[in-house]
Amino acid sequence: MNRHGVGVQLTVTDAPVVVDASSDAPEARVARRLSLCLAYGMIAALSVVSNAKAQEAEPRSYSNTPIGLNFLLAGYAYSQGKLAFDPNTAIADTTFRSDTGVVAYVRSFELAGQSAKLDVIVPTSSFAAHGLVNGEPREREMLGLGDPRFRFSVNLFGAPALSAKEFASYRQDLIVGVSMQVSAPVGQYDNTKLLNLGGNRWSFRPEFGISKAWGPWTVELAPSVTFFSNNTDFFGGNTFSQAPIYAVQGHVIYTFQSGVWMALDGLYFAGGRTALNGVKSDNEQAITRAGLTVALPINRQNSLKLSASTGITTRTGSELTAVAIAWQYRWGDGY
Repeated sequence: MNRHGVGVQLTVTDAPVVVDASSDAPEARVARRLSLCLAYGMIAALSVVSNAKAQEAEPRSYSNTPIGLNFLLAGYAYSQGKLAFDPNTAIADTTFRSDTGVVAYVRSFELAGQSAKLDVIVPTSSFAAHGLVNGEPREREMLGLGDPRFRFSVNLFGAPALSAKEFASYRQDLIVGVSMQVSAPVGQYDNTKLLNLGGNRWSFRPEFGISKAWGPWTVELAPSVTFFSNNTDFFGGNTFSQAPIYAVQGHVIYTFQSGVWMALDGLYFAGGRTALNGVKSDNEQAITRAGLTVALPINRQNSLKLSASTGITTRTGSELTAVAIAWQYRWGDGY
């Protein structure tokens, strides 16, 4: 989901609250102020959920991989939580549930003598939110395509481009890499609705990664920043903008001789203050999350990955817990 709130309408499934923005009557001005207040409250809460999903921790992003391999991934993630609003708004007791399926393709290749990867990720989600508006129950349910993501990563040091045969004798020490992830605005979007699965805007996330191994243990650290373009059709022509989100993720990984590995994951991100038609809201974020990831090789071509994460601290008070499972199939000669 993305952070799509209200302009002058609080949309519910069949019972929208509409305000005539062209009227100068006192009642209309009060209604517009209330709608703007609700918009900020909704944007603040939904930013927490959407950004937490977008910024999920990813262990082993900068590990070395034999070049010339292809990976097909299919995954499912379930998340649920509560959306916290300013007590001065008319929205209360809001909860959400999200079921997301993901299909991804990854290709490893050589760049300047080091290993590199290209990822293409396409999500499809079912999302439902329920809450009270002025004491009346409201809900929104969605099913559709989310914004696809494209990620290019290259290791700059410590991960030489190797064939599968050469990789058998490789032992990691220190790896340094960089990546760029781009999210394209092609997901489900309806500018008459309160919530959408697509963002109707671009995002760009450059990241720097360090991975250091000591025997079976590996420690990783990856700071990043996400930039957003403006959504100029936010609820019927309003302009929604968001400041950059600064994040850092860390992992402590243990790899067993069988090839099974486990990771303790940590993620902190801050920033992301939003504005509606140039008017800034007081919803800057500061969120800490923790999680666990387990990878289980099945055979040479197939593996499973299980993960779970939850919020530890948050400036806004919104809560998010998620669990996921992913299957990976590998093919290619590895040259």
